[in-house]
Amino acid sequence: MNRSIAAVIGFIILCPATYADNWPAWRGPHGTGVSAEKNLPLTWSATQNVRWKVTLPEAGNSTPIIWGDRVFLTQALDGGKRRAVIAFGRADGKKLWQSEVPCEFEETSHKQNPPCSASPITDGEAVYAWFASAGVVAYDFEGKQLWKRDLSPVKSRWGNGSSPILYKDLLIVFHGPGAPNTFLIALDKRTGKTVWKQDEASIDSPVFGCWSTPIIVKAGERDELILPLPGEKIGGDGMFKAYDPATGKALWICKGLGNEIYAMPTVNETRDLVVAISGHNGPIVGVKPGGKGDVTGTHRTWRVAGKNPQRVGSGVFHQGRFFLADAPGFVECLDPKNGEPLWKERLEGDLWGSMLVADGRLYVTSLKGETFVLAAGPKYQLLARNKLDEPTYAAPAVANGDLFLRTYQNLYCIKSAK
Repeated sequence: MNRSIAAVIGFIILCPATYADNWPAWRGPHGTGVSAEKNLPLTWSATQNVRWKVTLPEAGNSTPIIWGDRVFLTQALDGGKRRAVIAFGRADGKKLWQSEVPCEFEETSHKQNPPCSASPITDGEAVYAWFASAGVVAYDFEGKQLWKRDLSPVKSRWGNGSSPILYKDLLIVFHGPGAPNTFLIALDKRTGKTVWKQDEASIDSPVFGCWSTPIIVKAGERDELILPLPGEKIGGDGMFKAYDPATGKALWICKGLGNEIYAMPTVNETRDLVVAISGHNGPIVGVKPGGKGDVTGTHRTWRVAGKNPQRVGSGVFHQGRFFLADAPGFVECLDPKNGEPLWKERLEGDLWGSMLVADGRLYVTSLKGETFVLAAGPKYQLLARNKLDEPTYAAPAVANGDLFLRTYQNLYCIKSAK
């Protein structure tokens, strides 16, 4: 009995530190871009404060994930004809294994969106990768394939971008955009078998669609899977759509988004507000979760339309404020009560990368590979500018005091400030 109590107490004590050390998915453990890490690096360059870097075989936009002593990355090979998960040692960057599958369908994509743009995800036992037209694959931590599912080709002129998420024993994938095969599907993470599937309307357009990743939000006594989607026709309203993640049952919709959506929805610290960002100069919308049916008139808290800039990266909440970056190079701090700007400043370069917040700092990287570090506060304060001078479309990832950046040429591990 004493041993059991001691084990439980030890587990409780160790859990927060262990959780902070891992970065298991796109946008971190909660899908919010928030890290509990302290003492992260503030300054670096391509040669200074670099623990290690490894050369990558081809360009890519996916972000690395980290679990324990391993770093995992999805990687296109031969222009996407082969698609791989690569595992590296976190301490030294040594390649531990590379497991790949062929892609027989010749996908189209934008030149700024190479194949394998979806980040992998792990539960600490297996690594899951969504390779679009090459299917969904699960590997163990030694690179052995556990199962594979082909879900049909992705037919979008600009390729895909949504990353998989985990919910209990389910691996959930948004298959899209593109007509006619856009759907949301939940697979048994142990076998790859379909648990539920929801077909979604899709716009037959070379430009418009959804490249976003869903998010799981706790709303009262229930969990909700929330995904932004374009409308059924160009010029119509895009929307939030919420589902029961266990069954796929539709719970509610909230209209008011645009027809082109890249960013992942972001939930605030108190879990009572979700913000979705449209691309292509479309609106940004706040909604309260927990509704039923069409909640546009009851749960939509605000909508900012008009002359919005192009927005690709996802935003982040910190201490009751919402921060986001715009493609033309602006960083903004918004009041989440009404979406009104508290401050807005121009940085250099094009900012496509999603934001990271850790220890009161904001990290955002430009397409030219310059990471800006700002104070996550009520006033604009630039703390550092860090140049790698390599094309960078991926977002930063953090684990155990180190910061990881994936450029088109290399994977970097930036030294801990300790």
